[in-house]
Amino acid sequence: MIQVAVVGATGYTGVELVRLLARHPQVDVTAVTSRQYEGQRLDMVFPSLRGFCDLTCEELTPEELGQRAQLVFTALPHKTAMNFVPGLLRAGCRVVDLSADYRLRDQAVYEAWYQSHSSPQLLDEAVYGLPELYREQIRPARLVANPGCYPTSVALALAPLLRAGLIDPASLIIDSKSGASGAGRSAKTASLFCEVNEGFKAYAVANHRHTPEIEQTLSQLAGCAVLVNFTPHLLPVNRGILSTCYAQRCGTVDEAGLRRVVADFYQDEPFIRLCPAGDWPNTAYVQGSNHVDIGLALDPRTGRVILVSAIDNLVKGAAGQAVQNMNLMLGFEETAGLDLVPLFP
Repeated sequence: MIQVAVVGATGYTGVELVRLLARHPQVDVTAVTSRQYEGQRLDMVFPSLRGFCDLTCEELTPEELGQRAQLVFTALPHKTAMNFVPGLLRAGCRVVDLSADYRLRDQAVYEAWYQSHSSPQLLDEAVYGLPELYREQIRPARLVANPGCYPTSVALALAPLLRAGLIDPASLIIDSKSGASGAGRSAKTASLFCEVNEGFKAYAVANHRHTPEIEQTLSQLAGCAVLVNFTPHLLPVNRGILSTCYAQRCGTVDEAGLRRVVADFYQDEPFIRLCPAGDWPNTAYVQGSNHVDIGLALDPRTGRVILVSAIDNLVKGAAGQAVQNMNLMLGFEETAGLDLVPLFP
């Protein structure tokens, strides 16, 4: 059994990590940290964990965590993570970081969208943790930057056709919708029940912080600089992301040919499911799982390709992908602890 710890275990992502790790056959969760709930048992904060985790929330230094765990998940806010991760690496831990602090390769881009970076020396070392695209780089990594939820849904929808040169990277328009848990567990007026229920709105239009992360991955896939129009929306549901991506087709390949390219690209991927022609992803059909459902159509009138993806933002969009990355880093079966049938209804 490998000893692992979760730093920031009382946020939505942190508790989802503990839920998944509790059933993992090859790891033992030895520490959970929380400043707000220090001294309280995690299963008292989250009764859903009764019988699965009886650990007490602690506030531990990186050095102390290094004595308790070989791999650490940092489910901390941006800025906080960058001040904590270097100490974990010095303590000999391998790290899967779920903040945005190490996702962007360019320090200037990060600082333009977030804040000043206190450990930029790690940006070149950190591996972007999207297994379907960077599996071999993830395996030996000391530090994996777990992708954001929106970028995961977008990159996996567009990757096959972008890499094959079958869609125009200059034409990309991305329309995404997320459940309220994507905003985190901290109390915010915009996330209150009466603010979200029975409503539907766009937010962070033209300036969402996931935009440069999306562009970074799509640029690598396309082999050229890519700029996108990305507009997120807030759904009155707890979980799920649905991303609809529009792109102009290159060449004359028909819809069946496009579908073959996507199917071939993902044929050995355990968590990617290509919907049958005429069938479309639904966040309800991936809830609670690490799956990604992808649908595709070609609009013959406009020549535009329409790709739709659905993920659970807390699983494939965060904690599940983090466990998938851990499995690769530790040499486990990639699906270990993640063989979850989606919840429905």
